[in-house]
Amino acid sequence: MTDRNDSIANKVVIITGASSGLGEATARRLAGRGARLVLAARREDRLKKLADDLQSGGADVLVKSTDVTDRKQVEALVQAAKDKFGRVDVLINNAGLMPLAPLDALKVDEWDKMVDVNIKGVMYGIAAVLPIMREQHSGHVINLSSVAGHKLFPGAAVYCATKYAVRALSEGLRMEAGDEIRSTNISPGAVATELTSTITDPDAKASAEELYKVAIDADAVARAIEYAIEQPADVDINEIILRPTAQEL
Repeated sequence: MTDRNDSIANKVVIITGASSGLGEATARRLAGRGARLVLAARREDRLKKLADDLQSGGADVLVKSTDVTDRKQVEALVQAAKDKFGRVDVLINNAGLMPLAPLDALKVDEWDKMVDVNIKGVMYGIAAVLPIMREQHSGHVINLSSVAGHKLFPGAAVYCATKYAVRALSEGLRMEAGDEIRSTNISPGAVATELTSTITDPDAKASAEELYKVAIDADAVARAIEYAIEQPADVDINEIILRPTAQEL
């Protein structure tokens, strides 16, 4: 049974990209701490299945089909959370794509998708929750960047650029937010998720699959997110980088 004095219990948490991987693992972990969850992704069937599972354990869950590249859909997601729960305590900008390829492959359509999801999706999320968090004088935005947001990898220039941008947005929000809104940037290394499934370049896919042989479980990242959220209001965990112990790069 959840301790109602738990620092995470009853917090309203929006998670994008919640239908699998890091988003699903985080939802499961926070549900166990008594958070009230708003789960967003494009695959509504997967969201509903996850929600049913969590609700069977007593979690309070709202599902909202959302494409983070559509600003109006992100605004509707945040409004739905506020309408149901009365507030928004945490936004976890988790939705992301990683179709790696060398620049010479000229996969411009894939570049556009990464910019739309990995950067614009984060910006739309911040824009939607910031007025609410200002009004309630509290809030926490957690953005999922990557080790690729700290280090350039051959064949990953555009993906790295998007994740560097997420780091910049996280730090910019921290600097501008004042003493009431917290900003956390989480940068995972190789984690066992569906992220590599979006890679269409055969050489890049082979390289990623080799790296991901040492991938850690998604719950490792969920635990880092949990740690950031559970801190007292006057403590802001700004940056967490975590890799598999065996990951060299």
